[in-house]
Amino acid sequence: MELTVGSILEGKVTGITKFGAFVSLPDGRSGLVHISEIAYTYVSEVSDHLAVGQEVRVKVVGIDENGRINLSIKKAQEAPPRPPRHGSAPSGFRPAAPAAPASFEDKLKQFMQDSDSRLSGVRKHNERPSRRRGGGRSGGGGYDD
Repeated sequence: MELTVGSILEGKVTGITKFGAFVSLPDGRSGLVHISEIAYTYVSEVSDHLAVGQEVRVKVVGIDENGRINLSIKKAQEAPPRPPRHGSAPSGFRPAAPAAPASFEDKLKQFMQDSDSRLSGVRKHNERPSRRRGGGRSGGGGYDD
């Protein structure tokens, strides 16, 4: 059986280290599941999630030039849904209602309006007299006087 990146296999945990777990694969080879590839949650101790002899489903995520096999337990399963974030929106903020899909022309028109608005703000800022000593951009003690 040829191992390829992306293959999902059943294996058995044969060793646990502080940086991950070694897993024996069906063809007699073994690979490493790095601590960051064990679970979708934070893993501080590998032994809190895995035990020697435990059967695990793994995905081959890499095989390096020395033949070492990198495995992932979390990528061999579906990601859990993310819980909604509480308290992240400012008070009084209501998310905009989903708008109907806009046509290209509508999107272009909105872009042009936004762009004109931003440009007018920049122009107003650039037209204000400078408050620096020396009278602004021309004259007033520059290096070329």
